[in-house]
Amino acid sequence: MNVEKLQRMAGSVRTGGKGTMRRKKKAVHKTNTTDDKRLQSTLKRIGVNAIPAIEEVNIFKEDIVIQFLNPKVQASIAANTWVVGGSPQTKKLQDILPQIIHQLGPDNLENLKKLAEQFQKQAPGAAGTGSAAGAAVAQDEDDDDDVPQLVSGETFEAAAEEGHN
Repeated sequence: MNVEKLQRMAGSVRTGGKGTMRRKKKAVHKTNTTDDKRLQSTLKRIGVNAIPAIEEVNIFKEDIVIQFLNPKVQASIAANTWVVGGSPQTKKLQDILPQIIHQLGPDNLENLKKLAEQFQKQAPGAAGTGSAAGAAVAQDEDDDDDVPQLVSGETFEAAAEEGHN
């Protein structure tokens, strides 16, 4: 290669030094640590205390639940402030409902009834809205699980055979 040609090419790509244009504004890189420090100082001023041994926090919105597993929970009762930190998971209420029924108190009974009504409206073929064929199939399934009634003079084995035929 020609050394002269390489030097000319290198000279045209100069990025700094004498005679080059200045930057208009200094690029400021704002980090999240400054926001976190400000938040922590505000929480300290409010007087929040850590609440240990909380395994799960559920925040209910319309038909979704924001769930935190093993969160860091802080609270200040005087300031009416609760802080929940951790990684959230967004789930549908239908998916999480069986696991959280035991957590609901008696004051949430009305809400639970409303949710049950909503589920019945959303699910086709549920509670009186289904067809007669669907009801018949459900009745047949119930009959298969029932214990056959014994009649005086019959043995259990004979009654069981009649139930399967």
